[in-house]
This record gives sequence, C-alpha cells and structure tokens, in this order.
Amino acid sequence: MKYAARKLITLIVTLFAISLVVFLAFRLIPGDPALTILGGQSDPAKIEALREKMGLNDPLLVQYGRWALGLLHGDLGTSYKYGVTVSSLLSDKILITVFLTIEAFILMTAISIPLGIYTAKHANGWIDRFIVILDQIIMAVPPFFSGILITYIFGITLRVFVPGGYISWQTSFGGFLGYLFFPALAIALPKSAMIIKLLRGTILTESKKDYVRTAYSRGSTTNYVLYRHVLKNAVSPIVTFCGLALSDMIAGSIIIEQVFGIPGLGKLLVTSIGNRDYPVIEAIIIVIALIVVLSNVIVDLINQKIDPRIELE
Repeated sequence: MKYAARKLITLIVTLFAISLVVFLAFRLIPGDPALTILGGQSDPAKIEALREKMGLNDPLLVQYGRWALGLLHGDLGTSYKYGVTVSSLLSDKILITVFLTIEAFILMTAISIPLGIYTAKHANGWIDRFIVILDQIIMAVPPFFSGILITYIFGITLRVFVPGGYISWQTSFGGFLGYLFFPALAIALPKSAMIIKLLRGTILTESKKDYVRTAYSRGSTTNYVLYRHVLKNAVSPIVTFCGLALSDMIAGSIIIEQVFGIPGLGKLLVTSIGNRDYPVIEAIIIVIALIVVLSNVIVDLINQKIDPRIELE
C-alpha cells in the first residue's frame, strides 16, 4: 500500500509540473490568440478588448490558477477558434487515438512475444539470424516513414485499403478498426523489434543461470523450464518496456494520424497550434500526459506484484 501511495503522489506531482510547464510555455511563445482570431488588419482597440475579454491581460499566475481550477472541476475551457467547449472537441478525437494506440499495442504484443520466444529457443539458427538482422532494420526506421512505406505498398500498389479513406466508428465500427490496422502496424513494428531483441536476450541470459541447470538435471523438458521458470523471471523487464512502449505509442499515434489522414488528437493538435488555440493545445497535452503517467504507474504496480522485492528497494 505504501508503494502504491508513493506512486499516486508521484503521479499528482508530475501532472502538476507538466500542467505548469505547458501553460507557461504556450503563454511565453510568440503569438497572440486575439490577433489570430480577428486578423492582422483588425482595429488594435478591438484586439485589446478581445484580449481583455479572454483574460489574456491578467497576470500569468492568475491565468494559470483559473485554468488549473477549471481542470480540477473537469472544465477544459472553451476553444478560442471554434467557440465551443474543449471537452466536446476532444470527446471523439480521444476515442480515435485511444483505439489506434490499443490496436498498435495488441499488434506489438502479438508479434513480439511469440517471435522473441522463438528466436531464443532457436538461437543462432538461420531464422534467428534473419530475424535479428530484420530487427535492426525495423528499429532504424521511424514510425512515420514506416507509415509512408505501408501506404505505398498496401494502399497504392496492392490497394488493400484506400489511403485517406478513413471510416468513422459511427459509420462502421468494423470498418473503423479495419482502417486503423495499417496505421497501428506502422506504430507497432519498431516497438515489436525492440521487444523481440529484449526478450530474446533476457531469455538467453536467464537460461545460463544455475536454477535452469538444476531444473534440467531433474529431467525437466526444455519447454517446461522455459515456460515454468525462465519466462517467469524474464517477464518483469518486458512488462516495464511494454509500459514505456505504450507511452511512446501515444506520441506515435499523433504522428501517424497525419500520415494516414486520421482525424484524431494529432490533427486537432496541429491545427490548434497554428490557430494559437491555447485551451485546446493545453487540454490535449494534459490528456496525453495523464495517459502516459497513468500507464507508467500501472506498469510499476504490476511489476511490484510480480516481484514484491521492488517495494523494499
């Protein structure tokens, strides 16, 4: 319980620090939301009046306190550009990005765990060597370039899907998940390659330890030793890395959405930055930060359950 309480306190402090940095960063960078809304040729008096109405002339700490208090009450503010609540703008966008991230995570797990175990069991074989080389290549390719390659191969050449032909979940949930498959694959491939390499190395390291030799001396089969003993001790770093990968996948989803024309948080974030729509930008970053920090806390708690010694450390 003490370990969980410490993690909860860390989560709160981290989110507070992120909210403060994000708020100040976007208030200090050049750009005037009032000028963006009214246009550069507008009357300076009207621009000043709008700044006053939007509260942009108040001291920064007053603005932050008002914004932070709204966050605590679930009020993300009102969009400068669209004049509607930020919550209404983000509701559908969050769902799209979350489903894309989840699908990418499932693909990553489905690809990496079986291949990681297989390469460890058949280390130094020709298939293992081929996968190791392929791993290095995939890890060197950033997700957005993978997205471009996938679009060209499967979208333009093979015509498996229509590039830019996004299907909303309201129209067809199956079609929605189907369209997200290739963007999710672009996100999952680099992380899968890393986990395959990590899992292979961890299993091979564990296989050389004394308890494994003892298990073999008792007549245990290779599969029994692997699945009953080795994987149990190798799972903790894998869980940790999967948690970190999930955090990176959220950021990767923002980028991949631009490549595949998916109207998720990424597209809204880019548009809002151009419009100096601070409430929307800040809300998106806070939502992403919350998901990332929360996922890391959950991973730490899972690891603590797997290995209770973590709490003592």
